[in-house]
Parts: sequence; C-alpha cells; structure tokens
Amino acid sequence: MSVAAFLPTLNAALNATSALFIVAGVLSIRDGRRERHRRFMLAAVATSALFLVSYLTRSFLTGVHRFPGAGVVKAIYLVVLSSHMLLAVVVVPLVLVALGLALKERFATHRKVVRFAYPVWLYVSVTGVVVYFMLYHLNPGGAG
Repeated sequence: MSVAAFLPTLNAALNATSALFIVAGVLSIRDGRRERHRRFMLAAVATSALFLVSYLTRSFLTGVHRFPGAGVVKAIYLVVLSSHMLLAVVVVPLVLVALGLALKERFATHRKVVRFAYPVWLYVSVTGVVVYFMLYHLNPGGAG
C-alpha cells in the first residue's frame, strides 16, 4: 500500500482520536481535574495538527476525490462535507485563541471561547470520520 493510499485512513484515525481527546478533556474539567484536562486538550491539539499535515500531504499527492454516489446519498454527503469544511476553517482560530488564553491562565475568557470552540471542534472531528466513511467505504471501489 502506498503512502497516499494509507493517508485517508490515517486522517480518519487522527480525527477520531482528536474527538476522543476532546471529550475526555471536557469530562476531565467537569470533574475538576484541571491537569488531566490540560493533557487531553494538548493531545487533541497535537492530534489535530498532525491531521492537518497528513490531510494536506494527501491532497498534494492525490488531489480532490469526488463522491461517486448519486441522489439522496450524494446530497447528504455534500451537506456533511460542506458543513465540515466551513466549520474546519472556523475552528482553527477558535482553538488557537482558546489554547492561548489557557496557556496565559486567563480562564474566565477561555471558558467563554470554548463554549463555541468545543462543539465546533468536536463536530469537525466527528464529521471528518463520517466524510471518510462515506467517501471511501459507502461506495466501495468508487473513490480512493
């Protein structure tokens, strides 16, 4: 298997891992476990950064992949993909601002930012996995 062929699966795994770290981080802070929360959220940022590098590499190597399906399934795919892409652009500055505020220990403002960043980041991570499955497994042999 070539690197380019492996990258979509790696990207989905990185998105799924990021989603798990995000949820674990949120549960940790709700339990008052600040240090554990910090570790999980830094892991989520690192995993998301690795995803971005891997995704850009895959895009450079193989270009755009068109969804091979049609009808309602394609419409659903396009809605999920569009919302994922739009919010992926929005979430980067939100996460960076939230991270910066936390590192500066400006927790009151950090909490205000993460009220928006958390659901958007989680949505982007989860829908990244959904897009992968729809594109590469819903119509086997169609894309890839």
